[in-house]
Amino acid sequence: MIAKLLHIIKEKNFASLIANVSVAALGLLSFMLLARQLDKTFFGEWILFITLASFVDLLRFGMTSTSTVRLLSGASKDRVKVLLGSSYKINLILWLIITVVCYLLFFVLSYFVNDLSSGYMLFLKWYPVLALLNLSWNNACTLFQAEQNFLRMMLVKLSNIGLFSLFLLLNYLFFNLGSNYIIAAFLTTNFIASAWVILKKWDGLRFLKYQDKATVKELINFGKYSMGTLVGSSLLKSADTFIIGLSPIMGSAAIAMYAIPLKLTDVLGIPLRSLTMTAYPKMSKKMLNNDINGARKTFYAYSGAITIIFLPIALVCFLLAKDLILFLGGESYAAYIDELVIVFRIFTAYTILLPVDRFAGVMLDSANKPQLNMIKVIIMTIANIVMNCIAVFYFESLILVAVGTVVFTLIGIGLSFIYLKRELQIHSRYIIPESIHFFKNINSFFPR
Repeated sequence: MIAKLLHIIKEKNFASLIANVSVAALGLLSFMLLARQLDKTFFGEWILFITLASFVDLLRFGMTSTSTVRLLSGASKDRVKVLLGSSYKINLILWLIITVVCYLLFFVLSYFVNDLSSGYMLFLKWYPVLALLNLSWNNACTLFQAEQNFLRMMLVKLSNIGLFSLFLLLNYLFFNLGSNYIIAAFLTTNFIASAWVILKKWDGLRFLKYQDKATVKELINFGKYSMGTLVGSSLLKSADTFIIGLSPIMGSAAIAMYAIPLKLTDVLGIPLRSLTMTAYPKMSKKMLNNDINGARKTFYAYSGAITIIFLPIALVCFLLAKDLILFLGGESYAAYIDELVIVFRIFTAYTILLPVDRFAGVMLDSANKPQLNMIKVIIMTIANIVMNCIAVFYFESLILVAVGTVVFTLIGIGLSFIYLKRELQIHSRYIIPESIHFFKNINSFFPR
């Protein structure tokens, strides 16, 4: 039994999970510290800034990361150099474009917007700097994912979020520095992470000389679909925050309130993110080797097993919703607890639906059908934006915003199985039997 346990601990799925849990735990700590250090208005602005930054990061790295990971699987040493150099070149060009757009918008809007501290203005002012400082460590993580080197990925990410969390803790206990210092610390820790990977030669910067037009074109041709999918996926989660931030009545304070149950839901998604990182290279390799049946079985096992694991976790979170919200946000949110509890309980239903939806997307990408995944996500995003606008501007209800999240996820699952059945003969009825087989034969799933 001990030998089996040790074997599973060494397996890449577990390594990915530990890496994501460690990073997410520190992310949760930093969130809690910020919620206690900042007033609701600036905390809402900070959430909007971070949400926008994460969204545009997905746009940038979505163009290259998915396609690079797919092509790096089984690539020769020389091919790795070409792929990493070409990926880095694309990311540099995207950074230049985004920087020009952000600063043009900032200077134009400065003449029309009185409150330059708003979350949108905060983003336009500081994101180009952040985008340059986080370029190298994000590019390195693409290589780590392809290599399944999740320990190294964890260490690089911890050098960023860990140092930022340490600053926030010391600031909370001793210094009580203001928002400008918090922004400066956030930028500095991203610089430290990138400086480290550059010194260790992990990021692909030294391979820029190996880039070639054919590889750049290949990455972009696949990446334009995966970018659309990732951006759409990010909008599914972020549109709520963006639209609430545009409401003159709800505004930044409502963003701060909504962020509390949303953050708790993100915690439930940690194992899902970990397993999608390991599933994608596995499924891609099987599809490239024409092992379609093996890829199907991997999809059934992952999506079904994670759904079964999520059920009791979601139930516990549903029952302890009030305590979890106060633990994360602090007593300052007690006045809004009834509404936040309902929102969080709706989100627990959403998390149960996530595994099938996410792995369906991974399966389509692995089968070189990223355009179908993108179409699905675009339809889901449109549905989400429409429902959010009605919930925010007509009903002014955070609860209805959360209900919309469940509805668009159901739409996405329905579309996924239409595509998977047509393209790969995948049927939802096999998910439960294969997931039961997974639990019965767990050792075979973690090969030595």
